[in-house]
Amino acid sequence: MKDIQTVSTSWTDLTRDSAVYLLFTFSAIKVSQFIYTCFQSSEMSSFSMETHPEALRRERILSSKLYFNVPESKVSIIYSSAYDISFMGIEKLHPFDSTKWRRVCKFLVSDGFLEEKSIVEPLEASNSDLLVVHSLNYLNSLKSSATVARITEVPPVALFPNFLVQQKVLRPFRKQVGGTILAAKLAVERGWAINVGGGFHHCTAERGGGFCAFADISLCIHFAFLRLSISRVMIIDLDAHQGNGHETDLGDDSRVYILDMYNPEIYPYDYSARRFIDQKVEVMSGTSTDEYLRKLDKALEVAFRNFQPELVVYNAGTDILDGDPLGLLKISPDGITSRDEKVFRCAREREIPVVMLTSGGYMKSNARVIADSIENLSRQGLINTQLDSTST
Repeated sequence: MKDIQTVSTSWTDLTRDSAVYLLFTFSAIKVSQFIYTCFQSSEMSSFSMETHPEALRRERILSSKLYFNVPESKVSIIYSSAYDISFMGIEKLHPFDSTKWRRVCKFLVSDGFLEEKSIVEPLEASNSDLLVVHSLNYLNSLKSSATVARITEVPPVALFPNFLVQQKVLRPFRKQVGGTILAAKLAVERGWAINVGGGFHHCTAERGGGFCAFADISLCIHFAFLRLSISRVMIIDLDAHQGNGHETDLGDDSRVYILDMYNPEIYPYDYSARRFIDQKVEVMSGTSTDEYLRKLDKALEVAFRNFQPELVVYNAGTDILDGDPLGLLKISPDGITSRDEKVFRCAREREIPVVMLTSGGYMKSNARVIADSIENLSRQGLINTQLDSTST
C-alpha cells in the first residue's frame, strides 16, 4: 500500500512538473513570437522610412513644434535675444554685425513703432526639424569646431571645445531658423511677417558657408508646402551675394520660382547653382541706386507676370548699401527703403503673403537702415506694427 502511494505521489509530481514545463515552453514560444513580430515591425518601419525619405520628412514636419499659435496681442515681427552671437569677443573678427538683430528691434521700440512685449519669440529648431532638409552627416559634421570655424569664417572658433561652439554660435542660428519657419505661418495668417534675422542663403542641405550654418529658407518652404498647403513659392533674393544655398536645394522644384539679383563679382562664385535661377539679374560692383531700382522694377514685373506665387520669401540683405566692404554696390539708405517698399507693394497688392528676412549686411549702420525701412513699410500701410490691429 505504501508503495502504491509512493508511485501515485511520484506520478502526480511528474504530471505537475510536465504541466509547468509545457506552460513555460508555450509562454516562451509566445513571447518569442511577440518579440520577433515587434522586431519585424520595427525593422520594416525603419526600412520604410529609410527607403521613403519623403515619408520621414513629412513625419518630422507634422510633429514639429516650431509652428504655434501666436496671440493677437503680438505683431508679425519675430526676434529673440538668443539671436545675438556673443562669444568672448571673437565674433568681432568677422565683419558681420552679430548684434544687428537686437539693435534693429531697439530702434523700432525707441522710435515708437513697436512695443517690446508685442514681439514674437520663436522656438529653437531641433535636430529633427533640421533633418527635414539637412542630412545626419552634415549635422554631425558641426560637432567639429573646425567645421564651424570654416562656415562662420572665424578661424579661432576651431580652438574652442565644441560644446561651447554649439551653445554660443550654433544655438543662435537654430533659434533664427525657428523664426524663419514660423514667419511663413504668420504671413499666411496675417499677410506679412518679418523675421529680424535669418536669411542664411549660402547653406545647402549638405554644406554650410558664408556665415550660414543652416538652410532656413529651404526649411521654411518645405514646412509651408505641408503645413500651410502652399503649392507655389517665390524667393526674391536681393542680398548682394548670390543665394546659392536655396538654389541648390530647391532649384529643380517646379513649385519654387527664384529671382536672384546679385553681384556676380563677389562670393560665392557658384556657377553650378546659377543654372537653377529662374530670373537672374546681375548688378556689377559700383552699381548706383537709380540703376539698381530700375533693374528691380523690371525684374519684379517679369517675375510676377511669369509666376503666381501663394507665398513670397524675401531675402532682404542690406549688404547692397554703399560702403559695405563685401557687397561692393553703391545703394543709398533711401534706396534700400524704396527697394523693400517695392517688394512689399508687389506682394501685398496681389494679396500674396510675404516673409522678410534680414540676411547679410556688414556695417554698423545696417541696423538703423533696416529699422528705417520697416518704419516706412508701416507708414505706407504695407504692415501694421501696432497692438490694436495686428492684421492689415
